[in-house]
Amino acid sequence: MDTLLTAEVYANSPRFRRRSSVFVDAIHDMPETQELAPAQLYSTESGRLFHSGRIVIATVGLPARGKTHISVAVARYLRWLGVKTHVFHLGDYRRSTVGPGKDVPDDYFFVNASPSSVLLRNKILKKCREDILNFLEHENGQVAIYDAVNPRAGGRQAIAKEFAKHKIETLFIESSCDDQRIIEENVRSVKISSPDYIGWNDMDAVRDYLARINARIPDFESMHEKDLHWVKIVNGGDQVIVNNCKFGYLSQRIVFYLLNLHIKSRQTYFARAGTTTEEESYKADAHLSEEGREYAKKMSETLFEHRKKERQAIIDRGGPDNALKPLTIWTSTRKRTVETAFDLADMGYRVRQRTQLSQLHPGDLEKMSEQDILDKFPEEVKKHAQDPYHHRYPRAESYHDLAVRLEPIILELEREQNDLLIIAHESVLRVLYGYLMACNATDIPKLDFPRNEIIEIIPSSYSNLAKRIKIRSLPEHIVPNSPDIIPLSAVPSISVSSFTNGDEITSGSATPSASGASQGSSQGASETPIVGKGAMVSTSVGSGGLGAVADADEISLPPAAQAEQDLESDPLPVREKVAINPTAQS
Repeated sequence: MDTLLTAEVYANSPRFRRRSSVFVDAIHDMPETQELAPAQLYSTESGRLFHSGRIVIATVGLPARGKTHISVAVARYLRWLGVKTHVFHLGDYRRSTVGPGKDVPDDYFFVNASPSSVLLRNKILKKCREDILNFLEHENGQVAIYDAVNPRAGGRQAIAKEFAKHKIETLFIESSCDDQRIIEENVRSVKISSPDYIGWNDMDAVRDYLARINARIPDFESMHEKDLHWVKIVNGGDQVIVNNCKFGYLSQRIVFYLLNLHIKSRQTYFARAGTTTEEESYKADAHLSEEGREYAKKMSETLFEHRKKERQAIIDRGGPDNALKPLTIWTSTRKRTVETAFDLADMGYRVRQRTQLSQLHPGDLEKMSEQDILDKFPEEVKKHAQDPYHHRYPRAESYHDLAVRLEPIILELEREQNDLLIIAHESVLRVLYGYLMACNATDIPKLDFPRNEIIEIIPSSYSNLAKRIKIRSLPEHIVPNSPDIIPLSAVPSISVSSFTNGDEITSGSATPSASGASQGSSQGASETPIVGKGAMVSTSVGSGGLGAVADADEISLPPAAQAEQDLESDPLPVREKVAINPTAQS
């Protein structure tokens, strides 16, 4: 995830507890304080939704079938809705038990393991299940996701009976796959996303993981138990079988989400719309200006070239020589976003217009400058400064309204199997990025999307990764992401620390990858270094664990590093203060 805490900040932060060996990220760490989630409609004193009960979701399936991807995706969606959810990866407990830098016995994953290996497996299972019960019984947890193979029917029956004693429902999700192309794609991604293979070369990692799969096949029994609650996803979503899952509102939401989910690899890109002839007016719905059309052309060319280079990089690493995935473009129905996609449409790409992707409605703020807003709505400005995510100006929309409006888009985004480019206003991109990267609500209004960058979201098993792609040679005055921000006494100050030693930061990790400074540094989110110089916000950290890195253009880089900066760019920055008018046509 796009969490940018330093090791020192993380160690001194009272809001996070270490639960996972995948290190610090927004999915695997729970905030100490209860906070409203981005799409949460109500809250309770206990933190649980009062009409939904408690559920354990247990995954079922052979290795490389996408179980971890499904676990993390379901957790991300449920947390987005405000359901207190935590993922318990059995692999994390295995790595924690054997210790850093050590490995399990050679026969650990095999059916006929030695007695010592069986004892070790039972010890790890016991600890994981104890933590699940503790989360649900004593920490007001609502959904615990148990990510493991769970190969035998008898073992699954035992799991359901064990949790039933505590009045906890168990829902099994099996990922079944016999499509060798999907399996090979998943195995190759393991090198990047699994903590087990940090430092391995590709061929050795693939060979070892295939051995794990072969060891499990003789012992595996697919889900057929009529008396259990289960969902079977076949070949990454080609077929979904649901058995006996009507035991509450939350179970139905989970099943509905799974009907839209797939495990096939694809990239998502975010780009701003071009500038218009009437930047100040929302109602005018103006056409692109000449500069806006030039921006659209350069953005399209940059994305086209980037995708070609990424394909070649996969081939150079020994990957398959496959054609590029088809690219689908989504825009809102507003003219500026539609016209920004004209060049891509002329290249033959499919463009779809979605009304839900329209920006925040400005209400009474239409055509008002920030100084005018301060003069006319001083009390509203103070309220907005205190809670920019949930505050709603007169007759306008809040970010929370926008998040609720975008839920159908989020489900369709999960369903999309092509590579996807979303061209939209900054407010829309903030919310969609906040969902994919599991940001908390307070950080979403502060996210920056400069017009000279395309944001690429790369799905990974343990967490999504974010990369910035520079669009070069744009006029400076069309790049600023937001109007000038007028300082307000109501806005709390934010302490800022700086990177000065050029450490490399891996997306989702808390320590520089070169230093290996912390225990349990088996981060599986990424092995591509992301330069982390610049100012970092250290106090606006919530459940998303988000910090801020200064814009790359503000960083002094040697000429050789600048070329690399175009593609291996910094994690998304977060502003120290929020614009008074979040709907401004920047």
